[in-house]
Amino acid sequence: MPKKILFALTSHDSLGSTGRRTGFYVPEVAHPAAVFRKAGYALDYVSVRGGAAPQDGINPDDGVVADFLADPATQDALATTVTAKEVDAEEYDAIYFAGGHGTMWDFPEAEDLASLTAAIYERGGTVAAVCHGPAGLVNVKLADGSYLVEGKQVSAFTNEEEAAVGLTDVVPFLLESTLAERGAKITKTGNFAEHAVADQRLVTGQNPASAARVAELVVEQLTTR
Repeated sequence: MPKKILFALTSHDSLGSTGRRTGFYVPEVAHPAAVFRKAGYALDYVSVRGGAAPQDGINPDDGVVADFLADPATQDALATTVTAKEVDAEEYDAIYFAGGHGTMWDFPEAEDLASLTAAIYERGGTVAAVCHGPAGLVNVKLADGSYLVEGKQVSAFTNEEEAAVGLTDVVPFLLESTLAERGAKITKTGNFAEHAVADQRLVTGQNPASAARVAELVVEQLTTR
């Protein structure tokens, strides 16, 4: 069976009542995608509602992002994402939740995506998430009823970082606080600095600067398992 990674993307495109648009943070997909492809993994994409996933955070000066978005196969994949109901957990070595503020609205209540994540994890796969991507983990429960993040080291966009970008009162909840409520052992560094951690086949990163490192840790885990 070919080695495959599944990227999970938000379908939510409005930033609360600010009038601003949001979506998945493209660098948090493009940079890990480059790492995964170099390691020989094929990539697929799932989103909460399927179809075209809204994009955010595109920096025209980021060559990795530019190359990623210029690829016709990638363009087609991002425009035609499937839903979790259409995905077979058996096909994937890992699932990676990309961030972007949109995730805060639709990831936590995406029950099919949570079930798919638990299935990938419980068959021995790796679960990864970066920045606001861990919003997709807050309600993932394993077969024994425990939360996936319970008792594990977890890194995510911090309360301090949310305050620094002025969105503490815009997002529906604070990600760091909610993960802690679920029993996660929060690990973090200074605002917007690279920080990622791997614990029991769960790999998480704090912010966009951590995305490539998360992918590297996933590859390390899959190589040594």
